[in-house]
Amino acid sequence: MAVDADRSVTELYDVARWAIGNGEPGHTFVLVDGEGKIRWIRDYGAPDLVDRTMYVETGEMVQQVRDSLQ
Repeated sequence: MAVDADRSVTELYDVARWAIGNGEPGHTFVLVDGEGKIRWIRDYGAPDLVDRTMYVETGEMVQQVRDSLQ
């Protein structure tokens, strides 16, 4: 979990594309490996998703991460 007061991480990983109305990032989950490469990224409230739920079962999220790492 990160608090990104200066928005440097937000900009580095381009999560502002899912910003809420006031320009602040939403609830974006990013898994970054030791070399700084994004291995998995998801914003469950993103407007480009059919189901924009902000709640996801833990097991579902874990499976999505596992699938992306294979």
